[in-house]
Amino acid sequence: MNRIVVIGSCNMDIVVLADKRPAAGETIMGNELHIAHGGKGANQAVAAARLGAEVTMVGCIGADAYGQMILDNLKENHINTDYIVTVPNTTTGTAHITLAEGGDNSIIVIAGANAKVDQSVVDNAWSAIEQADLVMVQNEIPIPTIEYIVRRCHEANVKVLLNPAPAADLNPEWLELATYITPNEHELSALYPNQSTEETLLANENKIIVTLGSKGVGYADNGEIHTVSGFKVEPVDTTGAGDTFNGGAFATAIVNGKSLADALHYGNAAAALSIQRLGAQGGMPTKDEVAVFLAKN
Repeated sequence: MNRIVVIGSCNMDIVVLADKRPAAGETIMGNELHIAHGGKGANQAVAAARLGAEVTMVGCIGADAYGQMILDNLKENHINTDYIVTVPNTTTGTAHITLAEGGDNSIIVIAGANAKVDQSVVDNAWSAIEQADLVMVQNEIPIPTIEYIVRRCHEANVKVLLNPAPAADLNPEWLELATYITPNEHELSALYPNQSTEETLLANENKIIVTLGSKGVGYADNGEIHTVSGFKVEPVDTTGAGDTFNGGAFATAIVNGKSLADALHYGNAAAALSIQRLGAQGGMPTKDEVAVFLAKN
């Protein structure tokens, strides 16, 4: 019980560090430039692999230098790349990140080859998917593909964790088929616009887990709302914190048999470690690092 399949985006992150964000029409001088591996799918795959899961990545890259860099990086993190498709005449996805004003980030994503993750890509990887203990998917691939994944996995009794980021209007009919849904507060309101957070959680006990930033995470069980508190740390870069929580920690803890509350606590610890370092994947901790952090906190 340790097999996770991640179906999602593979990006290169172009990160600019600056003292402030430019206003419309304004040019400012930045401080640093970093090029790093990213994409919510690849991020979550790396996070899970570093925490000891047996991970397979399913997705698309372009036939360019960025694509080869992504492939090499996944292999270096001991992730199975047999089901990553290289799409000719297409660029690899990129994320353009501005990090300023206390560590918060603003991001523009160019989908590139991620837009080519379709049903055929899923079907090609089905032999791995149907044997997974958990399948993870995010909103950086086409929405019809996500629906196809959720429906087909449900029919095959394969558990699915849907991280609905970035925010999108998804069909409640097939949302019901996911095992876990992990939005932040903004994404939750996009999914259920006519309900309060409390109403949505109570109607989806042990299914919807809402991340609350520094406050931790919330969920409902036995008619009550529960909050699993986060850890107080000084943030350096919040990029990838949600992916660390979802992919590495929460998902890995769940497939290893942890209770929901314990898995969320573990997720909060990994996320707290991740935001103390620069970069999405660069900040993702190992299993041993999380164990040491929890022992001290």
